[in-house]
Amino acid sequence: MEIVVTPARVRTARAIAMLADLAQIVVFPAFSEGAMSPVNDALDVVVAVALSALVGWHWVFLPSFLSELIPMWDLVPTWTAAVWYATSGTLPGSQTPDVRVEPPPPPPALRP
Repeated sequence: MEIVVTPARVRTARAIAMLADLAQIVVFPAFSEGAMSPVNDALDVVVAVALSALVGWHWVFLPSFLSELIPMWDLVPTWTAAVWYATSGTLPGSQTPDVRVEPPPPPPALRP
């Protein structure tokens, strides 16, 4: 199944990643290894599935997912970094304009 990556999908994936990292930085450290830890792990699984569904599988999602299993490593925004890396290229079908930029002329003192 081919996933068509559109600008809306990229924005949605980035928003999901940022919200997940925000929740892990702000809310979950209060319960670091207590009762909220399974909720934190479930959030990581949901985010990994959602990002893969939105922008397709990218190898950078795997280290992000595995690093989230390390205690207190959730304070690093790995989902945001991963989705920005995975979506930082140009979108399929988008063309860069063919523009030729001429260099400026040399200063008067250096002209032959």
